[in-house]
Amino acid sequence: MTRVVLAYSGGLDTSVILAWLREVHDAEVITFTADVGQGEEVAEAREKALQTGAVEAVVSDLRREFVSEAVFPAFRAAALYEGYYLLGTSLARPIITEGMIETARRFGADAISHGATGKGNDQVRFELSTYALQPDIRIIAPWREWDLKGRADLVEYARRRGIPVPVSPDKPYSTDANLLHISYEGGILEDPWASPPDDMFALTVDPRLAPDEPEEVVVAVEKGNPVAVNGRRLEPVALLEELNRLGGRHGVGRVDIVENRFVGIKSRGVYETPGGTILYHALRAVESITLDRQVAHLRDELAPRYAEMVYNGFWFAPERNALQTLFDEMAEAVTGEARMSLYKGSVTVSGRRAPYSLYDPDRATFEEDKVFDQADAGGFIRINALRLRPPSDSGSAEG
Repeated sequence: MTRVVLAYSGGLDTSVILAWLREVHDAEVITFTADVGQGEEVAEAREKALQTGAVEAVVSDLRREFVSEAVFPAFRAAALYEGYYLLGTSLARPIITEGMIETARRFGADAISHGATGKGNDQVRFELSTYALQPDIRIIAPWREWDLKGRADLVEYARRRGIPVPVSPDKPYSTDANLLHISYEGGILEDPWASPPDDMFALTVDPRLAPDEPEEVVVAVEKGNPVAVNGRRLEPVALLEELNRLGGRHGVGRVDIVENRFVGIKSRGVYETPGGTILYHALRAVESITLDRQVAHLRDELAPRYAEMVYNGFWFAPERNALQTLFDEMAEAVTGEARMSLYKGSVTVSGRRAPYSLYDPDRATFEEDKVFDQADAGGFIRINALRLRPPSDSGSAEG
């Protein structure tokens, strides 16, 4: 008999997959639910899995690992996919996969399984991470094997087997949540012209209904990692939760994009990332006065490549590790504080300071100073203009 570890949320897809694995593969199924901050479903997952036929149901709290080992490293790299997406789902997948592989080893499982579809990115992320961590393990991807074609087929499959699955026609879209964000896709959102329903958002208030007065928040950073909010030092999970609370109250962090999936399909995604949006701006503000110009520009040239690696599922690839090492070394200088104003969906940096700031007011001033001879700028400009000025017609070349 095959023993399978199933990435399990307790929703429609994974509940049907649990029964399908037992029926079609004659498998003993051990469910694995990673708590990465998705909320209520974690508490219900174990009981629901056992009721649906799992021989064991493992629930693992991976919130700290998710924030410290995935979110913060990506933010040190200024990772932003296609100019908008802060990679909330992408960053969770390798952490979840690590937990699955650990569970598979613990229970002597022959295979792992997941509920990602054959059109999406998550199948790639789960499986590339799996092969990096456990090259010889078998992967069962039901959406690439079974003859169930869509949500209606899954609902009917569950109904015939008495699997209790909540299905709400009031929410015609799918969601995925963790501590960094909530993503929404599918259903009504498949029309890129259709506006998201007003009642869809769970982390953020409608910016139009946010407080009429801005709120200031100060984020302290040490070596590229956030460590305190408004003067209060917090552990990574608590810090991101606090920024989510502050940002959510002011409608910060909503993004609506059409992105390019790794498999070659364009997909419309709507995201809420309130705390991550504040954090991104805070880090950029502190970097602006602590990173050397050439270092900052090199990082910004490479950051999109890093973001693409993470988005496409290459978290454990040597090139991602190499870039991470470089970015972490750059971040050693990034220590300071950023002050931001939150107001009706926006984050505006209003101040930044650092104990070892590279910003020199004596050089930057527009008033009289003794450290910069403005006449020197003429020679600097003429030298840089040499390649832009056409050769002179007078005289003849000698050589």
